[in-house]
Amino acid sequence: MALVLLPGLNNLIEDISEEKKLPAQVVETALREALLKGYERYRRTLYLGINENPFEEEYFSNFDIGLDLDEEGYRVLASKIIVEEVESEDHQIALSEVMQVAEDAQEGDTVVLDVTPEKEEFGRMAAATTKQVLAQKLRDQQRRMIQEEFADLEDPVLTARVIRFERQSVIMGVTSGLGRPEVEAELPKKDQLPNDNYRANATFKVFLKEVSEVPRRGPQLFVSRANAGLVVYLFENEVPEIQEGSVRIVAVSREANPPSRSVGPRTKVAVDSIEREVDPVGACIGARGSRIQQVVNELRGEKIDVIRWSADPVQYICNSLSPARVEVVRLVDPEGQHAHVLVPPDQLSLAIGREGQNVRLAARLTGWKIDVKNSQEYDQAAEDAIVAELISQREEEEALQREAEDRLAAEQAARAEEDARLRELYPLPEDEEEKSEIDEIDTTNSSDITNDEESQDNSEKNDQLDNQEDRPR
Repeated sequence: MALVLLPGLNNLIEDISEEKKLPAQVVETALREALLKGYERYRRTLYLGINENPFEEEYFSNFDIGLDLDEEGYRVLASKIIVEEVESEDHQIALSEVMQVAEDAQEGDTVVLDVTPEKEEFGRMAAATTKQVLAQKLRDQQRRMIQEEFADLEDPVLTARVIRFERQSVIMGVTSGLGRPEVEAELPKKDQLPNDNYRANATFKVFLKEVSEVPRRGPQLFVSRANAGLVVYLFENEVPEIQEGSVRIVAVSREANPPSRSVGPRTKVAVDSIEREVDPVGACIGARGSRIQQVVNELRGEKIDVIRWSADPVQYICNSLSPARVEVVRLVDPEGQHAHVLVPPDQLSLAIGREGQNVRLAARLTGWKIDVKNSQEYDQAAEDAIVAELISQREEEEALQREAEDRLAAEQAARAEEDARLRELYPLPEDEEEKSEIDEIDTTNSSDITNDEESQDNSEKNDQLDNQEDRPR
């Protein structure tokens, strides 16, 4: 068959490579796969109305496409096995037919034949299939390259540029910093900051959340401005002590999108120092607040509280409610991590915060359930009675949970025991094979032991004979 010409093939590959940001070799591979699918469609259409589907799933596995970039065309090639009697013309060829061309051909050899159909016969449906498959293959290659490029980045924070807007999402251009072209990423509404002004070509620092596949849209990067990891990154870049390791960030609690518009974004950061002479809070704030101001500016005015971490939960809870002044912290249920915090009346609203934001962030930061109480109205006996009832309910729930887990474990053990008994009575084929292998190993080991004993006996007998020969006569 003659070569099917595709005028402008090289230019087509170059244009697709530049548009999709893919290597030319990847585009060539995708084009070959698409042309092969088109050939399959062409072959199947020949049997429409005659046979339901004469081809199995792997029927065309021995077919391939050969691209000729010099002459700008392609051929359909088929690998066929040489046999005496042909049963499948697509997979086999008669030995007598091959010997007319190659006299040294033998049965069982494989030959590659050109089976390209005429361009007019290829059909409109097959051409449409080729275009669809090519587009799909290119999307798959894009997804694979994006996943390889961004999935294993050591630094998850990227510099992003606003490109356009789609519904409530912002489409941004990001780069991995590996010298590759810009890739589109989506910043959903829930991951945006209320104080950000997303105008065209504006740049922001964003946190790479995930690389996933979106139906009908192909590969997609999802970034965030509200992730706590962005705060950690900004502090690490502004505070040399964190980079050196003398100061560490222990925990971060962030509320970038508060439930009410009257409450602004806020973050609490707990820090600690490895060296005693280093003040972790002062290091993060900087001289006259210069370091923390850089972080606040990047987050468009978000309020940030830097507090000192402590291994003592009482002190840690006191620090977490900053800037409120705390009088007493009572750990009413240490096992359930429940604490009562007593503050003066004038500090009550400050400790709770607007719409409960301050105490909510403190609870997330410390991992304790914090109840802020007015120290002048606090009735310890009544509060202890309420807490005792809560502890009793919690212990009862935990006991029920343990009982359910024990019951489930006992049922699983009984089921396993019954399965073992049934398999012993009615062994499965794989059990018999395993048993025969074990028996074979045991037999081999026994013969090895016997051979070792025999060799040892022979060695002892030889030693005795040698001794007798060495004796003087």
